[in-house]
Amino acid sequence: MLQGSILQKLAKAHQQGNTALNLGVYYKNTLISLCHALEDFILESESQPIVIAAFQQGKWYLQEAERYGELAQNSSDIAIMATLGAGFSEHSTTNYENNYENVTLVNLPEDDPVAQEWHLMILSPKYTAMVLCQELSLEDYGPSGQPENDLERKFYGFWTFEPALVRETVELAIAHLQAYDPTLGEKLSGQVERMIAEFGHCQRDDLNAVVSKVVGYLQDGHSDREKGATGVFTSALQDNLMSNEMQAFLRMAQLIDQADATNPNAASEVASLSEAMGQILDLPAWQIKRLRLAGLLHRLAPLKGATEMTPLKSKPQQEMLAQQGLLPKASVLRVMPQLQAIAKIITHQSEQWDGSGQPEGLSYDDIPLESRIIALISEFQQQVTQYQSQQQDNPLAQALAHCEAEAGKRFDPKLVESLTLLVMGLQQGMSIEFSQPKIASGIWLLDETEQEMEQLVTSQE
Repeated sequence: MLQGSILQKLAKAHQQGNTALNLGVYYKNTLISLCHALEDFILESESQPIVIAAFQQGKWYLQEAERYGELAQNSSDIAIMATLGAGFSEHSTTNYENNYENVTLVNLPEDDPVAQEWHLMILSPKYTAMVLCQELSLEDYGPSGQPENDLERKFYGFWTFEPALVRETVELAIAHLQAYDPTLGEKLSGQVERMIAEFGHCQRDDLNAVVSKVVGYLQDGHSDREKGATGVFTSALQDNLMSNEMQAFLRMAQLIDQADATNPNAASEVASLSEAMGQILDLPAWQIKRLRLAGLLHRLAPLKGATEMTPLKSKPQQEMLAQQGLLPKASVLRVMPQLQAIAKIITHQSEQWDGSGQPEGLSYDDIPLESRIIALISEFQQQVTQYQSQQQDNPLAQALAHCEAEAGKRFDPKLVESLTLLVMGLQQGMSIEFSQPKIASGIWLLDETEQEMEQLVTSQE
């Protein structure tokens, strides 16, 4: 990373502990899809955000200038950073008479490290999002050098909806802008203070709609490839776009966990415990991987029409997530075809062994095996966390006893027996790593070979 760049400063601040950034490599086409999706939601929201963008060169901004004219009408302030290019400073978005007085273009010298970055930061009391990337250097590209095809250019960085991270980065960007335009820096700082004060005291925009829009744009990107692209690039771009579709859901799940102060590690712990349960049951590798993914996303889809969510039982929890625009909808996972199986698992995690559950009242082995496992493990994890917070003795044993009491009614008795073996192992020192997934490499969770194997097994049942 370039010394003095915004990405480098943010990454340095997050080197220690569990706050390391999920950095990855993105093709230009992927970033275009991401930015357009995040920008479009500004037009649908009433949040009037601050928008800070870096376009590297003025010519790239000129391709998006008319679009930013539209965004300006629904934004508080927009700051655009780029190196001076033909027509950049003279564009109509700088003309006060055209009602663009809230758009400021900041000319960067070519030796400014931010001139090699691609940023989009959106901050309001209702909606936060960010793309923060830096183009690979000639050395990073290797012997083949920088690609001739513009869409094959690569950028290193990440994107997120996380409010605290967006606020931190916006403050770094404003500090950088201050050297070029002190008045703008002071104005934006005042806006940020106001928005931070309002944050949490108003209804957040619906994150489900943002995620669906991101995935939709990325899916459109699958067919929006330049004709001159090589076959190797086409395949790599396909993976890059699909990986970011996956990232959208993982980032949403991460926000739901962060918003739950009583159980902030639910996704990673349920995923790891479900994976361990799959190994005890000697499930095939593809099914264990699917269990892990379902565990990571198990809070994303409550039942259609249900008033209670199994993973988030209490009304205060649901009200809190609704306030933050994080209350997930059952349909959100279904916008990505590769997640249909995961959506089915999560939808049926609230079925009960005796047939008294929802949404379809399935019973016994008619309930998908992975749904039964996720239901049991998520309840066990939640109980362990609760007993630990109460400083109870032997929380593992107490949580197991709670699940045993529901065997034959809510849970599959054979799975409860397997859970007993898992608890015995944990009590005897068996180690299970509860680590957050590396979101930027989410593509590993979707393996076509394993999906084909799953389909073959299903057809033979």
